[in-house]
Amino acid sequence: MRLFSKKQSDVPRRRSIENTGANRSPSMPTIFKRNRTLTGSTSNQLNGINSKTDLESPRIYAHKLSIIRRKISGILLIVVVSMIPIWILISNLTVSVNVSSSDVSISKPIDKVKYEKIIQNYLDINPMSRLAFLLDQTDLNAYISLQLPEVSSVTQNNSISIGVSNFAITLREPVAKWQINNKYYYVDSKGIPFEVNYYSDPPVQIVDNSGISVKISTKAIASNRFLSFVGRVVYLAKAGGYTVTQAILPNDTTRELQIKLKECNYIVKLSIDRPAGEQVEDMIAAVRYFTNHGQSPQYIDVRVSGKAFYK
Repeated sequence: MRLFSKKQSDVPRRRSIENTGANRSPSMPTIFKRNRTLTGSTSNQLNGINSKTDLESPRIYAHKLSIIRRKISGILLIVVVSMIPIWILISNLTVSVNVSSSDVSISKPIDKVKYEKIIQNYLDINPMSRLAFLLDQTDLNAYISLQLPEVSSVTQNNSISIGVSNFAITLREPVAKWQINNKYYYVDSKGIPFEVNYYSDPPVQIVDNSGISVKISTKAIASNRFLSFVGRVVYLAKAGGYTVTQAILPNDTTRELQIKLKECNYIVKLSIDRPAGEQVEDMIAAVRYFTNHGQSPQYIDVRVSGKAFYK
């Protein structure tokens, strides 16, 4: 039986508390934990498990640099992405206005201050329109044309600098002029009347022989319809190959218009109650008929649709 039993001296002694690290003297060797890597130490002894050293392996150093690079790259990406919408807003923002006109046929310089002020007033009323991509061009043109009828259109161009936008204005070119109470009024080819003219005086003069005083308001002429009719007649006649040299308002009426053509020496009578286009077509047909037959009447009356009276 003794053959299979262990000797008492062969059994290892259980570790006692005296041999643990709690009572280890500073001079005793440090017991290290498993799976911990010690690098960069040239000392035979370390003070403890948590001892730190300034020396790092190249792998750990490269790993830390990679983490720092990723953080910096992330911060730069966030900054760049945040700046894109800010730059878009700044580059499209209108703080101040600059007005210009590219029409070389204008005979005198435009009053830039007046037009810059009216555009600024519109932007003050509609603050969101200060951003170029939110500006309603149609509404802007309607607002300015109501305040300043001589302006045909306004277009926002590229910014001159940050916060300064350029607006190109197109002014109305008159085709006829009318003098009332020592003041001139003009009308363009679309029949829009206005008072401020930057072009040379039109060749067509409206002669008022009606003897009726024309009332004028602060915003529009009382005879806007008449001026509009004259403008359309002058434009359509020119498109048909005839040039109106004079427009006459006959005695005791504001419903009839008499015009003289450069191509013939007689008067053509028209009515403002009938569309200008139809009457001009009838006029051209009648004038060509008399020209082809070598006749020269005193006048042609096209006030009735589909008929031409003459004398």
